[in-house]
Amino acid sequence: MDYSATAPWSGQTLAPEKSSKLYIRDYPHRSVAIVTSTHALIFRHSASTSSDGHGYGGNGYQSSPVPGGRSRGPGADATVSKCIVEFTPRSENTLSDYRPLISRPIFGTLGLISVDGDVFISVISHATRVATLRPGETVEKIASVSFFCLNSDRWDDVVAVESLDPEWSDAASTFPPSPYGQNLSRREVTLEHPCQDLRKLLGNGTFYYSTDFDLTNRLQDRPINSTSFEIDNFDDSFLWNSFMISPLVQFRSRLIHTEREALDSSRILTSAIRGFCRTMAIPQTSAPLRTSTTGLPSYLTVISRLSCRRAGTRFNARGIDDDGNVANFVETETLYWSPRGTLFSYGQVRGSVPVFWEQAADLLPGKQNITITRSPEGTQPAFNKHFEELEHAYGAVHVINLLSAEKPGEAQLSRLYHRAVQYCPLSEVGPNTSRDHALLRETNYDFHAETRGAAGYEAAREIGRYIENSTDSFAYFLAEETDDPSDDVSVSEGHGRMVVVLEQEGVFRTNCLDCLDRTNLIQTMISQMAGESFLAQRGEYATADFWMRHSTLWADNGDALSKIYAGTGALKSSYTRHGKMSLAGAVADMRKSMQRLYHNNFTDAAKQTTIDRLLGRLVNQVPVLLFDPISDYVTMELNKRSFEFSSSKEITMWVGTFNLNGRTEGIDTDLTAWLCPEELGSCQPEIVAVGFQEIVELSPQQIMNSDPTRKQLWGKAVKRTLNAHYQQKGGERYVLLRSGQLVGAALCIFVKASALGQIKNVEGSVKKTGLSGMAGNKGAVAIRFDYASTPICFVTAHLAAGFANYDERNRDYATIHHGLRFQRNRSIDDHDTVVWLGDFNYRIGLGPEVARALVKKGDLSTLYENDQLNLQMVAGLAFPFYSEARITFPPTYKFDVGTDNYDTSEKARIPAWTDRILRKGQNLRQIAYNSAPLKFSDHRPVYAIFQCTVNIIDEALRERISQELYQRRRTEVGDSTHLDTDDTEDEDLIGYDAIEPGLPPASSDRQKWWLDNRQPARADIKPPRALDGQAVVLNPNRPSNPFSPTSEADWVTVPRSRVDSFSTTLSTSPFEYVPAPHDLLTPSTSNPAARKLPPAFDASTLPTRAGRLHIRDDTASAESPTSGTPPPPPPPRRQTGATASAMSAAQSPASNMSFNKVAPAPAPPPRPSSALSELSQLSPHSKHKPAPPIARKPLHLASASSMDHSPVAIHRTGPGPEGDAKPQPPARASTGFPNPNGGDRTRPLPARNIVGGSVGKRAPAAPPKPLAIARGQKQGPVDLLDSLEDEGPRDLDSWETLTPAHKA
Repeated sequence: MDYSATAPWSGQTLAPEKSSKLYIRDYPHRSVAIVTSTHALIFRHSASTSSDGHGYGGNGYQSSPVPGGRSRGPGADATVSKCIVEFTPRSENTLSDYRPLISRPIFGTLGLISVDGDVFISVISHATRVATLRPGETVEKIASVSFFCLNSDRWDDVVAVESLDPEWSDAASTFPPSPYGQNLSRREVTLEHPCQDLRKLLGNGTFYYSTDFDLTNRLQDRPINSTSFEIDNFDDSFLWNSFMISPLVQFRSRLIHTEREALDSSRILTSAIRGFCRTMAIPQTSAPLRTSTTGLPSYLTVISRLSCRRAGTRFNARGIDDDGNVANFVETETLYWSPRGTLFSYGQVRGSVPVFWEQAADLLPGKQNITITRSPEGTQPAFNKHFEELEHAYGAVHVINLLSAEKPGEAQLSRLYHRAVQYCPLSEVGPNTSRDHALLRETNYDFHAETRGAAGYEAAREIGRYIENSTDSFAYFLAEETDDPSDDVSVSEGHGRMVVVLEQEGVFRTNCLDCLDRTNLIQTMISQMAGESFLAQRGEYATADFWMRHSTLWADNGDALSKIYAGTGALKSSYTRHGKMSLAGAVADMRKSMQRLYHNNFTDAAKQTTIDRLLGRLVNQVPVLLFDPISDYVTMELNKRSFEFSSSKEITMWVGTFNLNGRTEGIDTDLTAWLCPEELGSCQPEIVAVGFQEIVELSPQQIMNSDPTRKQLWGKAVKRTLNAHYQQKGGERYVLLRSGQLVGAALCIFVKASALGQIKNVEGSVKKTGLSGMAGNKGAVAIRFDYASTPICFVTAHLAAGFANYDERNRDYATIHHGLRFQRNRSIDDHDTVVWLGDFNYRIGLGPEVARALVKKGDLSTLYENDQLNLQMVAGLAFPFYSEARITFPPTYKFDVGTDNYDTSEKARIPAWTDRILRKGQNLRQIAYNSAPLKFSDHRPVYAIFQCTVNIIDEALRERISQELYQRRRTEVGDSTHLDTDDTEDEDLIGYDAIEPGLPPASSDRQKWWLDNRQPARADIKPPRALDGQAVVLNPNRPSNPFSPTSEADWVTVPRSRVDSFSTTLSTSPFEYVPAPHDLLTPSTSNPAARKLPPAFDASTLPTRAGRLHIRDDTASAESPTSGTPPPPPPPRRQTGATASAMSAAQSPASNMSFNKVAPAPAPPPRPSSALSELSQLSPHSKHKPAPPIARKPLHLASASSMDHSPVAIHRTGPGPEGDAKPQPPARASTGFPNPNGGDRTRPLPARNIVGGSVGKRAPAAPPKPLAIARGQKQGPVDLLDSLEDEGPRDLDSWETLTPAHKA
């Protein structure tokens, strides 16, 4: 019978709310917008790129040094494309300049990718529904995608031609040619779209997505009742567009909460898996769980998720890599939904043999030799990592190896596989312990040898005998609809709230050589075994018609996975479909084998390159960088103003733990004394957390299996007691939020019906510790959720027993604390409020008689001083940072059942507080801690009452503040997608405001406040004091980099007579200025009265040459016609307020300031007088500004007079005839920058002694004169070096270098 018709979703069009439109704006900048009915996501390419050598700019963004450049192939610098993105509500103004890019709707975007320097956005242009897991959860198959360029219209008119190779697309025979394409042959195409291969790959019918739920995770690993999902929770291992969508996911994470929700609900961002997905509708006549209330069919679904971690084609991806990823790793999940409200799930995995091996393609069958590429010892670390990740994700792992023992290559792989399993820590078991209790088990099953007889493939069903123990212990996932009316707004209307009943605790890992044909057949049988176990526990059975539909789904699954990896459908699929192997099936297998040879030798290499490009694994391939300046600013401001929309309230939590000793007699007992103690008074707790231990008898048969029946019975008893008690007082009813079980340990969370609307993100997890983590008789069950904005976690644990085993109990705690993980790898510590409850089994370290006597006396303090848990916590060996309230009740273990007498058996166990409740969280206040007198177990139940302060966010107010900030910022900087960034790079500066008033704006990669106005950073340094007759200067031998390790001292001592050789700085480095203290200066440098004026001007003494301004020590220059005629005086200088104040400051003895003067004529080609001035010319900030002119000395400047206390160099800094005297900016000595005009202009000149501003040889002393600077007078020392030109001689003989002095 053909069951393909029973999948009613094939070819079904999608609802309009799941689609969007694509718009484009051409001017002033090309922008593309994805528009829904309420919002728009707008992209615009930015031509600015930068890099720091590692692919990242200074502000943390990835960037490239080649603006708009293209990758130059392997080894070239990676080019990062940069785009501006904005998510905004739709309005008339938003799309006023846009036009439709295409006429048909799209179904979300797969992300952005850069190909050859162009940025493309990928959108789903055609999709069909293929599966419905349950009402409200659908899956679509991608039929075709389109790529649109963001930065160029070059590719707008390029037609994406369908492949002429029918074997390239696995879906070529299924999907007709796109009605939007043109029927062009290859010869008519002159230009191929850069993303043509990606388009073929994504549109070949093997990619799936869902806008209703998280398709990358199993049903067990995602919220069971949530109608929405967060894309950043997806499992990257199965997210094939992770590389393309990651920039958008990061952008989404920076949005405020309401905008994130709006973006998620818009269904713009799409996450795609690769593999297989299909649902069959089971009519009521064939459904195993029938219902008479509705006529709805049941849904049977198979989902396969192919990992993208080591993705590739058959001979290009084999074995394992160093990160523990294996080729062709697939997670397959069988799901069954019944209208009765039952949801079943069972998962399996397959993957290549996890050792390092390769296999070369060959045209001759049987000639593909297997090569082992690494030694067993070198393989073990990667092997261990692979199975540690499997154990973390699925629990215990049972390996089923189907390789042949007769084929040499496969036999060699089997031997290496077996050896690696033996040496893996997960396979270790304790003494006298069965191998079935190991976390890693293996079964070697030679499929070909076992099915060689007359029974054929039917004989493979005997594998059940080898794995039945693991099948029972692994269990399955089961959720059922509760009878509580739902008050949770997240639950779909018309459907009850689902409650998790049982979770799968292990997984089968099946492999053959390719993990295709033999593997798929065995996995089909294992899936059927799990389904039969589920039905048998409920007393139901399935018809042959149901199992035939099940086999058809698995056969389709095998064909789809085989086409992806090997290029053809699966072999042996005839038996999988019909239960027998026909002649036509054998012929079909032979044809498929020949087709595989062709694909493996001629087409797989090109496919592999396309796969690597999609996953971002090509050399130098980097993701597109998205930048949203306005949203980033809004998020920052909201964080600062969080107090405006945040509040808090107190809720009451009742927490209790009870070791039931495997008994059920108390189910009908009144539990009010425990669940509703007197300490509560009239208060009704919002949350009730109940932990049970030994809910079933921990026999050897039970420790590997979790039976949910007992947990359900006790959960109903607790709920019945709570509702009966509080309804009598006019209170609210309780509903079961979630429950979890690990063999004998169970945890149930009940909440008031009115509190359901405040709770979200409910998750559960378990961690085994029994038999070193192999069995579930000991371990923990945890449930976490968010109450409003406060994350809360409850953990019930049953730790190792035994009086002296406190070290093992400490290890159990550490195992649970570090190993228990929720979704998104969230740990126990990632919560504001944590409560541990359970039977921790810590004892009292006293003899039985002493302990009983102290209990009888009521001396609890002495007992507590000897309590093992108390001592271990004080020593920091267990439960660090947790607190326990004062114990005011007698030990709760061990009693004779039904009495208040402690153990009177032969063992006479010492009374102990084994049942405890611990807390952690600054928002917790404990108000009660006691035990209850329930006597049907050998333990007494314990309870605690807490007041918990939770944070409440006023979403409406936060949204209003967010909108105000957004509109204000948008008004200030304009639309972020309209920013002009072609010539400037303002997007890197937007949002970098001062964090406090009075401070400069925050720096970016292109603007640094400490270099504003071309001023270097300066610091005052005080040298240490030295002995008499010595002075201290900076060590000239120390390295220029202060962070370099060196043995050189920072300071050295020199004779005081040499201090004047350093002028007014103690540093010998040309890059820094350290002023010398006045008490170290010699009289010639520190006493203004001792200064001597320079000689009167005599033009005959200056060897100058008019026009060229060369200074030479020769006699020819004295023969100049102008040597005997003094030059005319300079024009009078204009006295401005700044000049007058500067001059008066210069007369002060404390002043040490230099001045600039405007030059009267245009200067020759400038020579930087300091490294800073030259650096400013080379700086990118000044590329649009002319370099400041450099001062030159006029020929007629001849006389000079001394300042009172320091030399003053007068420079001309302007081209006009007159200029204002301005303070000269601090100057550093040469940094060795090259001269753009040629020559070395920055080589420092030799320094000589400078005294009182005189130059050359010292003149006879003259009486000092008061300094009087008036209009027209020529005062101050002469800096003759500024008159040098490039070609002038460097040998100045006796001429000294004048360095302006500055006060640090």
